[in-house]
Amino acid sequence: MKTLAHIAAELAGYDPQALSADTVNTFLHQLVRPVTDVEQVRVFKALDRVLANDIVSPISVPPHDNSAMDGFAFAGSQLSDTQPITLQVVGTVLAGKAWTGQVASGQCVRIMTGAIMPQGLDTVVPQELASVANNQASIAAGILKPGDNRRFMGEDLMQGQPALQKGERLTPAALGLVASLGINTVPVLRHLRVAYFSTGDEILSLGEAPREGAVYDSNRYTVFGLLTRLGCEVIDMGVVRDAPEALEAAFVEAACRADAIITSGGVSVGEADYTKAMMKKLGDVAFWKIAMRPGRPMAVGQIFRDKLASSPHRVMTFSSEKNSILEGSAILFGLPGNPVAVMVTFLAFVRPALLRMMGANASAPPLLKAHSSEPMRKKPGRTEYQRGIVSTAPDGSLQVKTTGNQGSGVLSSMAQANGLIVLHHTQGNVAVGDALDVMMFDGMI
Repeated sequence: MKTLAHIAAELAGYDPQALSADTVNTFLHQLVRPVTDVEQVRVFKALDRVLANDIVSPISVPPHDNSAMDGFAFAGSQLSDTQPITLQVVGTVLAGKAWTGQVASGQCVRIMTGAIMPQGLDTVVPQELASVANNQASIAAGILKPGDNRRFMGEDLMQGQPALQKGERLTPAALGLVASLGINTVPVLRHLRVAYFSTGDEILSLGEAPREGAVYDSNRYTVFGLLTRLGCEVIDMGVVRDAPEALEAAFVEAACRADAIITSGGVSVGEADYTKAMMKKLGDVAFWKIAMRPGRPMAVGQIFRDKLASSPHRVMTFSSEKNSILEGSAILFGLPGNPVAVMVTFLAFVRPALLRMMGANASAPPLLKAHSSEPMRKKPGRTEYQRGIVSTAPDGSLQVKTTGNQGSGVLSSMAQANGLIVLHHTQGNVAVGDALDVMMFDGMI
């Protein structure tokens, strides 16, 4: 794994005191590596897991030519563009049962949706388009073409073709596709383990009595939700006080148990606490000032587990195999303490990095275009992530407005918003009607 210095040296214009959002993501993309451990899980347990290998179709789907609807199957060569045709109905073909009889010219069979097309038949007239009387089906001229309403064998997938590729996350649709191939278990990469804790003497946990100058910890719960929604195995380490011994113990335990560590608080410029000093002591850590709003301060780095052997806080064994000590290093993300800044930096930077660590192919959510329904002030030279509400305009296009107050402590605005308006680094003021990029929340928070 590269050191932070090596990565920084390869990035043109790298300046830890004024990083662009794009540079941050490029840096993190080079820093993190996917997990490699593979396990087999049943399809019912595979939702949102990341495929470790391609899934190759063992069968053709569908396995036979079949009818796309209820109707009457016949040889399409008998159709006429100018004259109706009348066919004798000689049987019924049900789904799941092959037709064993013969169908001659001038004849047809009643057929159900999904039923195998009898040999020599290639066209189906929907039952509502056929006039049936005296066991005969009449078809008007010009309403069908040969081959209509027939599904071909392998139309979805042919045997031997890749059905899903390594690195894909298994969505509900993907689970259905796997099941349609008769596959019971799938190879997936193990869950990414992420340890998280909040820092600060002013932080109250739920259940503690209020006290002057203290605030209840919201970050712990929003990050827990973000990590759970992402599909990570979350190791909740609670609140860690501003004491060197407590912080060292927390970092050491987290590094031994998790692939990644996330903290909130203690990385702002000039803060008189021990978090930054402990990060430096235990790992290779960079402290950044990102040209963004909200969420300017952020720390990133890695803690090498072999260097923790002499620490009195090193955790040697755990009660279950899944919590056993890992090899190599743990990636560290030190997020700011303001609630909105925590969520924004997570969505903009940490989430794409964690997806890469999970082995997923797609790491960044697509940005949608929406037209601004209000003017917005913006200075070029930083990326701004404003909380937005996207809706459908009367003409059917997407429109977006802000939630109002964009202060980094206004957590209620994140609950009101359904996306982040991304005002890019070089972008200036926004006028009504301007097209804007929006990062939608659906599926992320």
